Amino acid sequence: MRPDQIRKHPNAADPNALDPAQAAIPVTVLTGYLGAGKTTLLNRILTEQHGKRYGVVVNEFGEIGIDGDLIVSSDETVLEMNNGCLCCTVRQDLVGALEEMVRQADHLDGILIETTGLAAPAPIAQTFMLEDGAFDWLHLDAIVTVADAAHFDLAKGGSDELREQLVFANIVLLNKADLVSAERLKEVEAQIRTLSPEAKIIRTTRCEIAPEQILAVNAFDLERQLSETASDAPASHHHHDHSITSVSLVTDRPIHPDEFQLWIHRVVIQAEAEVLRSKGVLDFEGETRPFVFQGVQRMLDGDLYGEWPQDAPRRSRMVFIGRDLDEAALRQGFEACLR
Repeated sequence: MRPDQIRKHPNAADPNALDPAQAAIPVTVLTGYLGAGKTTLLNRILTEQHGKRYGVVVNEFGEIGIDGDLIVSSDETVLEMNNGCLCCTVRQDLVGALEEMVRQADHLDGILIETTGLAAPAPIAQTFMLEDGAFDWLHLDAIVTVADAAHFDLAKGGSDELREQLVFANIVLLNKADLVSAERLKEVEAQIRTLSPEAKIIRTTRCEIAPEQILAVNAFDLERQLSETASDAPASHHHHDHSITSVSLVTDRPIHPDEFQLWIHRVVIQAEAEVLRSKGVLDFEGETRPFVFQGVQRMLDGDLYGEWPQDAPRRSRMVFIGRDLDEAALRQGFEACLR
């Protein structure tokens, strides 16, 4: 696989290039099932005096019930709050909503986009991974999922929407933690780990959390992917949660770039398997630096990045999370790319 055949991360090719977190506004996608606490979190960000200027994109103003006394100015689409934050509605045009909000703000520390309780975050996340130039002034920073600790039980079913929200999450706010026992919290966290083993889980009560813990955290940065994916892990890590499974692949042998390109294209791009999330650190034959990538459904983002540890072997690791993954087939295809 040639590194130029996967969408390049804007900061990957040149380690000295301007960090995209400084060059563009970080965007956080907020998900969570109905009643989990998203509205409470949005109200905190829009009304508390936290010293930051954030933009918040919601479905409808009425859903978050903003106190009129806290609104400094407003028009049909954008509200300015007395803590400096802006709030706008999506309506039918996300691009237009973002452009209008940024136009009215001389500076934003970050943007938070709310999804509906039944929506998967992947389509919005993929929007910011496209190379069409529409969002050069923004970059995907994190996907945050709010989970209801008091009513959380994947073992008894749960919804496909909640499962997908957890699969894509970089950060999970385990809200209403005060309503359940410490033992139950551990059980819920274990269930979350079956779908999102690397997500940061933060316990909250009424979504009390400093905004900087979930906004502008650079969770999609390739350096973070390098450190997370390259950590020690078993060769096979296959969790079952109804139809969603995760499969890890590890090898100390170099990988043929072109063979890998053909294989990953079949698996992810042509949807030979229904992959929801993918990430990896790969040792390509003929390359001195690791190739780091991450994927959201059929969109892949990666490049040669960082350096291999000098005191350890070059070990390639990949993780797939998806529906009804065939571990044997994935392993066979991966091993066919090895040298």
